[in-house]
Amino acid sequence: MQFLSKTYLLLLLLSAIGMLIWGLAGFFEYFTGITPFIPLQNAAYPSGVQFVHWLLISISGGAFLIGYVLEWKWTPFAMVLLYSNLAVLCTIQTFDFMSEQWGYTQYFTEIILYCVHSSFLLFSKTSQSHFGLNW
Repeated sequence: MQFLSKTYLLLLLLSAIGMLIWGLAGFFEYFTGITPFIPLQNAAYPSGVQFVHWLLISISGGAFLIGYVLEWKWTPFAMVLLYSNLAVLCTIQTFDFMSEQWGYTQYFTEIILYCVHSSFLLFSKTSQSHFGLNW
């Protein structure tokens, strides 16, 4: 079980690195109009929503990466806050600006994953040990 928990924490780290790269690439395309490797902007989203989208993705990836490396004890709490903000943004994007590439199955999957990630970061012994949480 310890192996699975450590693997899950490592997968969260890898996904945070991916989110940071994705968010920064999205900002690059947002500000320059140059497509970095694939088109990242969603034409269905207004400019302000798209900006918040890239901002939250970049901050989430960066916060977890820095928190993980520094073993910052507030990382799990910061990530729960960021995941909840991403869930709200996802809700707005899905129900207000539904596009053909996004559906309810993906929406509910994303919301469930935010809950699972948050629970793991707050309650797993591996996460508590890594981030120095003493419950």
